[in-house]
Amino acid sequence: MAQKVSPSMQSLKSLPADYRFDGENSSFGLTNSSIPRQGGLRNGVSQADTAAGDSDDSPYSSRHGVSVEEQSLTDDVEPGAATMPLPQNDERRWSDTSAYARKKILQSWVQLPNGNWELGKILSTSGEESVISLPEGKVMKVISETLVPANPDILDGVDDLMQLSYLNEPSVLYNLNYRYNQDMIYTKAGPVLVAVNPFKEVPLYGNRYIEAYRKKSNESPHVYAIADTAIREMIRDEVNQSIIISGESGAGKTETAKIAMQYLAALGGGSGIEYEILKTNPILEAFGNAKTLRNDNSSRFGKLIEIHFSESGKISGAQVQTFLLEKSRVVQCAEGERSYHIFYQLCAGASPALREKLNLTSAHEYKYLGQSNCYSINGVDDAERFHSVKVILSFTRRLSYSSSLLISEFYFVSLSIDLKTLMLQEALDIVHVSKEDQESVFAMLAAVLWLGNVSFTVIDNENHVEPVADESLSTVAKLIGCNINELKLSLSKRNMRVGKDTIVQKLTLPQAIDARDALAKSVYSCLFDWLVEQINESLAVGKRRTGRSISILDIYGFESFDKNSFEQFCINYANERLQQHFNRHLFKLEQEEYIQDGIDWTRVDFEDNQDCLSLFEKKPLGLLSLLDEESTFPNGTDLTLANKLKQHLHSNSCFRGDREKLFTVVHYAGEVTYDTTGFLEKNRDLLHLDSIQLLSSCSCHLPRAFASSMLIQSEKPVVGPLYKAGGADSQRLSVATKFKGQLFQLMQRLGNTTPHFIRCIKPNNVQSPGLYEQGLVLQQLRCCGVLEVVRISRSGFPTRVSHQKFARRYGFLLVENIADKDPLSVSVAILHQFNILPEMYQVGYTKLFFRTGQIGVLEDTRNRTLHGILRVQSSFRGYQARCHLKKLKMGISILQSFVRGDKVRKEFAELRRRHRAAATIQSQVKSKIARKQYKGITEASLVIQSAIRGWLVRRCSGDIGWLKSGGTKTNESGEVLVKASVLSDLQRRVLKSEAALREKEEENDILQQRLQQYENRWSEYETKMKSMEEIWQKQMRSLQSSLSIAKKSLAVEDSARNSDASVNASDATDWDSSSNQFKSQASNGGGGRQQQQPMSAGLSVIGRLAEEFEQRAQVFGDDAKFLVEVKSGQVEANLNPERELRRLKQMFETWKKDYGGRLRETKMILSKLGSEESGGSMEKVKRKWWGRRNSTRY
Repeated sequence: MAQKVSPSMQSLKSLPADYRFDGENSSFGLTNSSIPRQGGLRNGVSQADTAAGDSDDSPYSSRHGVSVEEQSLTDDVEPGAATMPLPQNDERRWSDTSAYARKKILQSWVQLPNGNWELGKILSTSGEESVISLPEGKVMKVISETLVPANPDILDGVDDLMQLSYLNEPSVLYNLNYRYNQDMIYTKAGPVLVAVNPFKEVPLYGNRYIEAYRKKSNESPHVYAIADTAIREMIRDEVNQSIIISGESGAGKTETAKIAMQYLAALGGGSGIEYEILKTNPILEAFGNAKTLRNDNSSRFGKLIEIHFSESGKISGAQVQTFLLEKSRVVQCAEGERSYHIFYQLCAGASPALREKLNLTSAHEYKYLGQSNCYSINGVDDAERFHSVKVILSFTRRLSYSSSLLISEFYFVSLSIDLKTLMLQEALDIVHVSKEDQESVFAMLAAVLWLGNVSFTVIDNENHVEPVADESLSTVAKLIGCNINELKLSLSKRNMRVGKDTIVQKLTLPQAIDARDALAKSVYSCLFDWLVEQINESLAVGKRRTGRSISILDIYGFESFDKNSFEQFCINYANERLQQHFNRHLFKLEQEEYIQDGIDWTRVDFEDNQDCLSLFEKKPLGLLSLLDEESTFPNGTDLTLANKLKQHLHSNSCFRGDREKLFTVVHYAGEVTYDTTGFLEKNRDLLHLDSIQLLSSCSCHLPRAFASSMLIQSEKPVVGPLYKAGGADSQRLSVATKFKGQLFQLMQRLGNTTPHFIRCIKPNNVQSPGLYEQGLVLQQLRCCGVLEVVRISRSGFPTRVSHQKFARRYGFLLVENIADKDPLSVSVAILHQFNILPEMYQVGYTKLFFRTGQIGVLEDTRNRTLHGILRVQSSFRGYQARCHLKKLKMGISILQSFVRGDKVRKEFAELRRRHRAAATIQSQVKSKIARKQYKGITEASLVIQSAIRGWLVRRCSGDIGWLKSGGTKTNESGEVLVKASVLSDLQRRVLKSEAALREKEEENDILQQRLQQYENRWSEYETKMKSMEEIWQKQMRSLQSSLSIAKKSLAVEDSARNSDASVNASDATDWDSSSNQFKSQASNGGGGRQQQQPMSAGLSVIGRLAEEFEQRAQVFGDDAKFLVEVKSGQVEANLNPERELRRLKQMFETWKKDYGGRLRETKMILSKLGSEESGGSMEKVKRKWWGRRNSTRY
């Protein structure tokens, strides 16, 4: 539960009671004395400038629209308290603790005799003393000069220390404490982000926050804002960026680096490489982090992650560089600390199969892990951590680097997988380590653990030893793949080269233990370096670099323990170098640039650690030089090193010699006492040639690779004296020299980037959430120079642009022409045009210097102008695209019409062919049916004829028989003669009828042929009539469409009724004459010539109708075209186009109706003539035949 901050701030116990501030002698210095009348914080408060304006491009801007002075006038401060003039000199560090301020400020901070700061009200002031009322009701009298002004309540918890009206230590501590208790752990101090470790989860991260900072909808201080600024400046300025995260051990640097990487991955993601970068952190933490007394997850190595970006701002690759892994932690741990996490995770989380293969036991069984009596971390399950790492990494690989998920979602999704079903080997799949190499990695870790259990036995009176051939020794030999006898020899004997001879030296117990530990440390160190190489190869394969990068530095913080050894010595030296980089960037270079460019500026003093750096790096009498020199002497010891340091460095103000092996260095963060025990051994980092040869002879490929790497490093040229001991030992660079070279390379790389600083603050030493120890926080704030940074930022010009770049970037915003002006004139014209106040900028020799937020106005205007230009360009390009699309559509329509027309024509040809085929088939079928019907009729006629003839014959035969029988009675001979004549006459008549029948059949055939000809001709006439009717209808439609178009354009009435009537009368006369002629010709009878006349008359009438249609169509078309030309003004005529068009329309409708009637009448006449011709001829034939038949009968 977070503590509630009281107004009195009673919990503020920053200093002991017997300490006081001495503002004149040193910045924030402490002198051990009582509080004198004239002492105290004499110069401890800084007057506020006007409130800094907001900058849209900077994460360090705020959205407050009122200055802090205006805000301070509204509440607890009297008018005029915030309107003091800006000091013109820097003789006093805190110049706003003036007598005037003390008279006007009602609330002030007072330091009690016990060292606590409390907020009190000034009741009265008399001379140099003031009466203060404390929150508990106490009243005390204090010296007026010791009072420190307090800010009004309206400024409680501001997110930028630059907004404080009174900048002093108690106000800064109170502001940080106020925000910390509300889980607002980030605060801006000018260009520096201050991050207070909450030691708990706070709701400040995730996709929602990433999106808010990406869209700049959230301007509160955050690591996301720093990362967003870095990536935007990299793209805008095309300059590499760096994010330098510093702070004490346990301040949260590693977590802050991961948060920054998450934001960069979210903004620059899409290729999949961002997940590889993020998910290598668990491997590096497992192999490089450990529990210390101050931090449960302390990084025991330095790490620089350089993330490369493509031209489009997407991550294209990365490279990891590590510094000074603490190898001694492998073999030695202090009480209450642990070795590297991977050992405990492997022992707790290995599967049964892996445990059996590596002969693993619990962590308690290994001496390297058991010497500190600490095997676990509160609230951390090593087995679960072990599986969580491999789940994340294996699940990342299975995602195929999908860019749709962000980090927080991905993490929780991955943890939902069954942890018991996965193997640790999958954790290395992300760095593309083969299964064989993974097995070797775990074998090396187990071998290091078992090496610690190797024991020795004395074999002679000279205390020479040899390893005990037990389970530990055999397991080590099996895991690294060497012969057990060779392993025993390398741990108990040493081959020394003296000239051309080789001397075998037996090792004593301390020497053998050192050789064993050196082998274990070298194997683990080489394994760590090998993993880093695999990670770099994985992140760099196939990635195209453009030179743009953002480097994130996560390096160990300043350390000061009860016993400080060689590791703390190197770590604090690295922090001194980083602090110098910080000072150089924010203090030295800043102020030197102001002076060199000739602007009006008052220098600000700051704590410079150059003296401490010179103590380390000076040659030949620096700490590092003396350490390397003593390391070259075979007989050098830790005590001789301490004595040499005291002898040569006793006059240095930053060095103080203590008893025996102890010495003290005054660092920027405080004094640290070092114990030289183990300095020489750790600096030499000895691994004898025998051990290297042992590794090179192993059957496992990883030890051979380690040996090859160590031999390559030993062949590098060495700077400085070396002792003549033979073997690879004499050719190895010392650890301090190597680390110094890496550090200089790091500083050179960071010097070529634009830095962004994040200062991590540890609020307490017990890692408890909600606990805020002001003394510890104040010490860290002093070490990192936060107050000086804020003062420079408030009074300085953080934004600077060269004249050429400013004119090139904003010159197009000018209204007037600037083609013939120099960059300086253009820049000044821009400033005047946008009414930027003179106190908000200064013009230097080569650059323009702006106060905070001023450049944002120009950037907003520039962005709006460019946005408008882009809108115009996009509109014009859209218009061009639409025109092009319209042309394409038109061309496509034309092409489609041609294709469709061709298709329809082909379909019509096929349909016509099928229609003709169907007509042919129908004619054949109909003719067959007709022949069949004719044959049936003929057969029926024959049957009828035969029946009739038989009846006639039988009747005649009956008469003859009757006559014959009657004649016999009377006159037989006469009757016989009469009957014979009748019979012959009948026979003649039958023959004659048959001849007539044949003649009629022939005549019938002829008539049938003529009828068929008539039918064919009629079908041709009908076809022509239909085609003419279709053509007429099409032309009529065309005429109607033309008339409708003309009607819409002219909208006139037709007035030509008389001319139309005359034309119709003449047409009617022609039609009547032709019709009468046609009828008269049709009424005349017979013969072949008379039958041809109606047909020719019909054809002539049809021809005249067609000719009339064409003439009328031409006349109407020409008249309509003429009227359109008259209406449009192309032709001059003395008539009314609208009235003439109405007359033309009436004429057209009248003619159309008359023409249709005549056409229908012509069709009826032709149809009637055809039916009369065919029907009349058949009737005459039938009548003649039946007449002859009846006459013959009777």
